[in-house]
Amino acid sequence: MPKYLSVNPFEDISVKTENGHRSKKQRYIRKEGSCSVMFRHVPEEWVLFVNDIFTTLVEIRWRVMFLIFASSYILSWLFFGILFFIIALAHGDIKDPNNDPCVYEVRSFTAAFLFSLETQTTIGYGFRGMSENCMIAIIIVTIQDVMSCFIDTFVIGIVVAKMASARKRAQTVGFSNRAVVNLRDGYMCLSWRIGDFRRHHMVEGSSCAQILHTTVHTTGEINITYEDLVIQQKDIILVTPTTISHRIEPGSPLYKMSLEDLRKADFELLVSFTYTDDSTGMLHQSRTSYTVDEILWGHLFQEMIRVSKKHYKVDYNLFNNTAKVLVPVVSAEEYEQKKNKNEKQLRLCAQPSPRHSPRCSPQPSSRSPQKCDEENCLNDPTVTVELMQDNQPEPNLPTTETESQHQETLAVPRDPTITEQET
Repeated sequence: MPKYLSVNPFEDISVKTENGHRSKKQRYIRKEGSCSVMFRHVPEEWVLFVNDIFTTLVEIRWRVMFLIFASSYILSWLFFGILFFIIALAHGDIKDPNNDPCVYEVRSFTAAFLFSLETQTTIGYGFRGMSENCMIAIIIVTIQDVMSCFIDTFVIGIVVAKMASARKRAQTVGFSNRAVVNLRDGYMCLSWRIGDFRRHHMVEGSSCAQILHTTVHTTGEINITYEDLVIQQKDIILVTPTTISHRIEPGSPLYKMSLEDLRKADFELLVSFTYTDDSTGMLHQSRTSYTVDEILWGHLFQEMIRVSKKHYKVDYNLFNNTAKVLVPVVSAEEYEQKKNKNEKQLRLCAQPSPRHSPRCSPQPSSRSPQKCDEENCLNDPTVTVELMQDNQPEPNLPTTETESQHQETLAVPRDPTITEQET
């Protein structure tokens, strides 16, 4: 009878591959969710960034943004200060102190710069001010005030958008460090855990998973292909940590993959969670990836939710903890075939044989009717199901004809779905 091994919860299973030690592969998506992709030689790259300057400033680093905004203020003060100095120089305010000035108390470049700073920041110390002698100076002050409003609005909008960026909110939604393969409801499943670390949770969320294959041809061409995984609980309300599961069934890319095949495989599991924040109403997405070395076969996430009289208590110290469970090391396809075959054998053996009819023989017999009824009617065939270990030989069937008519023995391998003995 066919048998298969199982991952024992008290033993460490190691699978040797023919390829030997595998070099560390560059991730497509890092664990924190950022993409490990670099673009080079983009046509008209700077033009594209300048045309979408708002998005460009939102995506840059904080220190670069502060440097750009500080430079914009300082350069605008300096630019208009130079203009005021040129106006004062052309009007003769610097050479003739008794002349009616265009701008009061602007007799040098330093004074012109200070007047530009006071005008744009609306400080107004009271020493310097405009006069009606020069229309050009009044026009320059008006232009500077309008430009100052544009710069302030732009800076405030960028700072608010950057602080409300989805990448910051995504850091408070975490995935487990490992994914696991175990049995759920009699089916082999691939699972990972997701949790929200904030008290104010999202309105709604949808999870997604894909398997990424990277193929490098001999010509140097690289092909990247994606395979979607069907998720059992796709739309969830993430109030407490939830385990997301993909049932490995026909149509799944992992259906024909055993433990040994998984260790030899070369793919990356990409998972994401898209949700709407109830505080800001903005759409966010958190994502991460798992390599084949980060998928634990025969493990189960430990329970981290406890129910008290008033609350549901969540212990995030157990968020990444797993425990070993009994799981076959064969593929889901082979496991389903053997399980269906065993169930079919049980149904066949559980049915009474036609030769053991409960009716008494019509031929006359010297035995009493009571003995005939007891021997032929009450003694139905029995089926004994014995759970076998992997190293135990199959039991011998009875050899005598009398015993073979009233007892059939079926030996099945130890299966997680069969836990009792039927007699």
